[in-house]
Amino acid sequence: MKFLPMFMRIKDRPCLVVGGGDVAARKVALLQRAGAHVTVVAPALCEMLMQQSKDGQVTHQQAAFAPADVTDYALVIAATDDAAVNQRVSIATQERGVPVNVVDQPKLCTFIMPSIVDRSPVLIAVSSSGASPVLARLLRARLETFVPAAYGRLAALVEKFRTQVKVRFKTTNERRIFWEKILQGPVAEMLFAGQEKAAYAALEHAVQNASAGEQATGEVYVVGGGPGDPDLLTFRALRLMQQADVVLYDRLITQEVLDLTRRDAERIYVGKRRNYHTVRQDEIHELMVRLAKQGKRVLRLKGGDPFMFGRGGEEIDTLAEEGIPFQVVPGITAATGCAAYAGIPLTHRDCAQSCIFVTGHLKDGSINLNWDTLVQPQQTVVIYMGLKGLQILCRELMTHGMAGNMPAALVEQGTTPRQRVFIGNLETLPNIVKAADVHAPTLVIVGEVVRLQEKLAWFEPMTTSNANPT
Repeated sequence: MKFLPMFMRIKDRPCLVVGGGDVAARKVALLQRAGAHVTVVAPALCEMLMQQSKDGQVTHQQAAFAPADVTDYALVIAATDDAAVNQRVSIATQERGVPVNVVDQPKLCTFIMPSIVDRSPVLIAVSSSGASPVLARLLRARLETFVPAAYGRLAALVEKFRTQVKVRFKTTNERRIFWEKILQGPVAEMLFAGQEKAAYAALEHAVQNASAGEQATGEVYVVGGGPGDPDLLTFRALRLMQQADVVLYDRLITQEVLDLTRRDAERIYVGKRRNYHTVRQDEIHELMVRLAKQGKRVLRLKGGDPFMFGRGGEEIDTLAEEGIPFQVVPGITAATGCAAYAGIPLTHRDCAQSCIFVTGHLKDGSINLNWDTLVQPQQTVVIYMGLKGLQILCRELMTHGMAGNMPAALVEQGTTPRQRVFIGNLETLPNIVKAADVHAPTLVIVGEVVRLQEKLAWFEPMTTSNANPT
């Protein structure tokens, strides 16, 4: 983050705006909405500010800016059309340790003004860190349509009962679970429907009849985190990610996806690599059961889809035996996600009428596939976890009758900005990959459909160096 998001209380505090034009007037209006006492320093004022000065709504100092003007203010905003003046305001203000914003010049700012969705007391601030104010405003406009005005009334209602709930529930976790039920249940729906008296009565009843100290029933959410791009998550996955108390995640979960889990949730890394386990699978089972029996909502966040070479079946089998409630949320598996982002259709009427998914290594670390089944005409073979054994895989496919010039591709870190796609054939791909210092996670695709990649590739990662077919 370039800036730390925060909200500042400026009610009844003095604030300074340097500049008297229309832009300055908009900043003055925003400060006034937050209850600030505003002083404007400018040789002349626009019509709106002039009227406010006459009405006593702002204090006007009719003069050019001087460094001494910034003393004793909670914050300062420079909104002139003179770059030199704006720079002097920034320097003088920072020297005195006062927060300063220079309109449309983020390099001169110690704070920036976001686009705001106002559902007081709920405020949503959107910022592009100064990179594109227009984009921030467009995002705000979209949020305006998603956040009804009733959310402000809901927050005001909740505020009336915060003290009572805090007395009844001694732990933060108990209070959070209570409020989540209220905010996602009938009380909220009553208020959204305009039934404010009924909502108040229902919330009052819920608080009075809540059972303090009663341990909530734990649950496990086995959620597919997809191949890496957070935009590929399902709505259900996002909802459960936001309400889990504990997150157990593996090494295939990208930071961008992990960042979408609840920020105050406990995060436990349980990743595994080939022949090396940070936490062994049976220990993961025990951990899920133990946390759920403590009444916690456990998110088991897995790369791709939990049931596609993800051991999701093993995990829910244990949960079922222990009587732990669970949900399973499918995710986009690496085969479909990475192939799509690489521009390789897994099936195509001219090239492949079937597709088969296999894993590149077994539980004991060996590669022992049904080669004859894999070597079939007009079929695409997708190999998960095939990087380490790539040379053996290609050799065995050729040994069992697949042509050495059969197109083959390897996709590294598919769907992410770090995606790289390597194109070759069964004979050449191992050496291409070896020379490129490729690292897991990867996906191998073998079949005539790979020939379409050059024509159909559409995704352009931020950093990429695609190898050409040889």
